[in-house]
Amino acid sequence: MMDPYSLIPPAQQPSLDLFPEGSRYRGLPLLTTLDACGHEIVYVGRRWIPPPSAFADVGRYQVREGDRIDNIAADLMGDPGLYWRIADANAALSPDELTARAGRWLRITMAAGIPGPQAG
Repeated sequence: MMDPYSLIPPAQQPSLDLFPEGSRYRGLPLLTTLDACGHEIVYVGRRWIPPPSAFADVGRYQVREGDRIDNIAADLMGDPGLYWRIADANAALSPDELTARAGRWLRITMAAGIPGPQAG
């Protein structure tokens, strides 16, 4: 019987933090594989998106006509590149869907795993 874990490529090289601080890919391992011709291909390991329940709310934002998710991230988080955190917290695989309808409420959260403010 084949061991199914043998199909998962091992982490061959630790992440070199080639991605900037705040990148959704920062800290992921760099992996390698060989193509059919034997050429080495380097790729970034898979990023598992946490469930929405893993995020602590710090606020909400109501989408207005003409909003863009990167501008919302810039205004609320100080970095347009953090749009992916809003997408993750709102379970959106396509960030553009978050601003497609004016009036939608978006969760604004801490990064996954960071506890939010405690009710007192």
